[in-house]
Amino acid sequence: MNSSRKSIKTALPRCSKRKAYAALLKELVALHQELMTMESESTEIFHKVDARHRASAANLIHYLGLRRRDVRPLQEKLAAAGLSSMGRAESHVLSNLDAMIALLRCALEKQPRQASPSLIDSSAPGPVLLETNTNNLLGKTPPHRRGRILVTLQSEAADDYSLIKEMLLQGMDCARINCAHDDTAVWMRMIKQVKRARRETGRPCRILMDLGGPRLRTGELAPGPAVFKWQPRRNAYGKVTDPVRIWVYPEDDASSCPAHAHVCLPVKGDWLAQATAQDRIEFNDARGALRSLQLVGQVGTGYWAESGQTAYVKPGLKLYLLRVPVSGHARGAGYAGEVGALPQLPETIRLFKGDRLIVTRAPIPGHPAQFDEGGRLLRAASIACSLPEVFAGVHSGERILIDDGRIGGVIRSANTGEIVVEITQARDSGEKLLPDKGINLPDSQLDLDGLTALDITHLEFVARHADMVGLSFVRRPADIELLQQHLARLKADKLGIVIKIETRAAFEQLPALMFTLLRSPIVGVMIARGDLAVECGYERLAELQEEILWLAEAAHLPVIWATQVLEGLAKTGKPSRAEVTDAAMGERAECVMLNKGPHIIQAIRMLDNILQRMQGHQRKKRSLLRRLHW
Repeated sequence: MNSSRKSIKTALPRCSKRKAYAALLKELVALHQELMTMESESTEIFHKVDARHRASAANLIHYLGLRRRDVRPLQEKLAAAGLSSMGRAESHVLSNLDAMIALLRCALEKQPRQASPSLIDSSAPGPVLLETNTNNLLGKTPPHRRGRILVTLQSEAADDYSLIKEMLLQGMDCARINCAHDDTAVWMRMIKQVKRARRETGRPCRILMDLGGPRLRTGELAPGPAVFKWQPRRNAYGKVTDPVRIWVYPEDDASSCPAHAHVCLPVKGDWLAQATAQDRIEFNDARGALRSLQLVGQVGTGYWAESGQTAYVKPGLKLYLLRVPVSGHARGAGYAGEVGALPQLPETIRLFKGDRLIVTRAPIPGHPAQFDEGGRLLRAASIACSLPEVFAGVHSGERILIDDGRIGGVIRSANTGEIVVEITQARDSGEKLLPDKGINLPDSQLDLDGLTALDITHLEFVARHADMVGLSFVRRPADIELLQQHLARLKADKLGIVIKIETRAAFEQLPALMFTLLRSPIVGVMIARGDLAVECGYERLAELQEEILWLAEAAHLPVIWATQVLEGLAKTGKPSRAEVTDAAMGERAECVMLNKGPHIIQAIRMLDNILQRMQGHQRKKRSLLRRLHW
């Protein structure tokens, strides 16, 4: 030790450098003391968190203390002194600080400082705690890569074992079931398929079930006209290449429409009984255009027909049978029939900038704006909102965003019965307002329970059959507490909890949410970037997702990187360059989520390949310098 001190002493810089080192040491010691004071003042937090997470809670406190100031000037001084700049200290703030203090004291020939008592267990460094928490939530690390792959199961997977099996073989480590869709019977079939595939492939696969949460959505639209259109496919020269295949059947026939029919056309009474498979049906469509169908085959009481013409059909249209004898011209056969009842299409609401939209508390079907013959507005467009509780929390001047932000507006007035919105964001050609689309109120202080009545009902099923439960649209710590209380009631407090950060309120209260989450033993965080981008602005998303990653690492919480990862590939079979880069960035999280799509197997395969490649280059914020290829 003495010889090493002498070597350090001989290498000491000039007096000015020694003063700079001494000043830097003083600054670091003061920072260390400040962080320890914050820890000692947080005893209430430590009493509430799970015993296994106390060191993680302490490290999060230290990290918050470090980042409540602008650390950049200190980083410059540390870098100039050849020390760690604390740019990668998220998971081990205090030990990083202790190491720099020890080096400076040694360089200045000071005695080693006695370590201050802390809840941080030096025998379990931050990265080890993070890995332990990740394994507890998501299962053991796959043998060939560090990150996990979570895949949302589509409804068809409930009855398609080969799809589930192939997902596991290609790299799926966790399966996600969205409780906002389908029902317990479908979920149970999905779970059985996953368990069967686990047994037969020998691959582990955890199950995450996302509760729907207090999701704001647009209500139903009033029914529009009962009319449908059919149109044959044509080539570039206008020649029909694929005629419309139509199933014509008696209206009172209870049999369902064949899946391979383009259109199903009900006919009143027993009119079809007089038809034969070679007859032709003629009619004037809803526009008055003469149209015809050629019957090509009979199955039971119905007929297959084909048409090479575009037609608009509505109930009550007169149908006429034409029969062509072996020789001669077609002639009428029998009496006229009528088109039966058709489903009504929903009304169409198209909104433009400057339009007014009324959002109603009462579940009144929405309708488009109405104008008089002179074009003067008689009645503004309106639509209902799925959660009437929001009306107490919105105010004039606040923003409202609909359908992932495609439609944006400003609230001009609000009362307990309706919200008047001025549309400020829409394409020049207008935007269609559809039912069951998300509504975001990023500026409003909404007093919504974290669990809906339906969520609480679903939770009983989730607690019995899932490994993890996803809490959607978290806004405040009380939302997590409510879930924890219900899990305790169900004796399922060991069920993994994943909170989804997808609202502006959640991001603003992220530290408090994490401290509350750490009261449960098996926990994690999902960055649900879709709604988060809508609420906070797309231009801020890159910054927000970084900050969530940093805080989660400081709390040793595994992160799921979610929303639109390789979405183009999953849906169309071809990825974009941007989404490949985004998938590569997901390697910094512990898990990456893929959504459903017809090409999901290809998406899993590509994500597996990307994560394997990127883990050799990146680990969290740290670049890894593996050997290059040239």
